[in-house]
Amino acid sequence: MTAKIKNIIFDLGGVILGIDEQLTFNELKKAGFTDMELLQSPEIINLLSKFDTGVYTAKTFRKKLKAALNVSKMTDEKFDSIWNAMLLDIPRERIEAIEKVKKHYKIFLASNSNEIHYDLYVRDLQLRFGYQEFDELFNKAYFSFDIHMEKPDPRFFEFILDHEGLNPEETLFIDDTAENIEAAQKLGIKTYHIRRDELVRNLFNNGILKNDIAIE
Repeated sequence: MTAKIKNIIFDLGGVILGIDEQLTFNELKKAGFTDMELLQSPEIINLLSKFDTGVYTAKTFRKKLKAALNVSKMTDEKFDSIWNAMLLDIPRERIEAIEKVKKHYKIFLASNSNEIHYDLYVRDLQLRFGYQEFDELFNKAYFSFDIHMEKPDPRFFEFILDHEGLNPEETLFIDDTAENIEAAQKLGIKTYHIRRDELVRNLFNNGILKNDIAIE
């Protein structure tokens, strides 16, 4: 199965970038917000989706979310700090693993992300690893706020396949979310559903996919 793979699409959060949403929840509590169930409401989910797909600017998102959470007096700096608390660093060994993989496959990044988060981890990429953009580390990086689509919308995957001229049967998608995996599979893309506690570098041996990886 792995011998047919020529292209690999990586998710970012939970695969390459460490992420822990509970840290943002903890910071919200410290700031006096206690209604955690509100964060799962259709209103908030819709707001987050519009920000992730670039419908809302960072300025609009901050204003609307602060109002929805009744923390309108919070400064933008404090808001961004809380919003970014969920983002951990990118371990050096993951960058090194990606660099090795790129020698053997065409590699792409496909991330549901927003401009506040992007500004933080692209700065980390620049300062710690010397890459100015994710497009330098990958053959191409696709972010939902930039292309105005988000996973698991099948158009997100179709956009990448079409723009890069990829054969789905020769393409592997690695993600930690079941809905995204299922959407890719429906388009004929090979998938690997990685666990958050699983190390992406362990899927490869000197940049080449291991033969015993359970690709679906």
